[in-house]
Amino acid sequence: MKPTRLISPQGTYFVTFSTFQRRRFFVVEAYARLFLKTLYGYRRQGRYALHAFVLMPDHVHLLFTPALDTTLERAVQLVKGGYSHAVGIEISSREIWQKGFTDHRIRDAQDFDGHRTYIHRNPVMGKLVGNAAECRYCSAFLGFKLDAWPSAAEAELCVGA
Repeated sequence: MKPTRLISPQGTYFVTFSTFQRRRFFVVEAYARLFLKTLYGYRRQGRYALHAFVLMPDHVHLLFTPALDTTLERAVQLVKGGYSHAVGIEISSREIWQKGFTDHRIRDAQDFDGHRTYIHRNPVMGKLVGNAAECRYCSAFLGFKLDAWPSAAEAELCVGA
């Protein structure tokens, strides 16, 4: 029997999930734009605060803080499931995602900055662009609305929980 995932505590998380069989799904601009529409739709609904992201050809990295009434698992389910649903309606009914995701709970400001830097460097390291600000599907690109990380006091409450 496969072990079930425990419910993660409140906090800010660095999350990674991959496309089904690591297919280079997001080289298609329509697929990438629809993902961003889905990601920002749940942000507007207040399901999470979005701090950084990158959409790579075959995987996604997010740095976000689920809302108090939304678990990490639910927030990821909303993004992946919401996107799969939107793709099914607008584009095709293909399998989109690998099962599951990996996560790291952010411990402090240094950890936050390190993971945000990792996210922004990802398209450079993947040789997609020479500078992260050139990547249209990365939060380093100018114009994306992002949320500030919770204050130091709020961060302490998250870590201490």
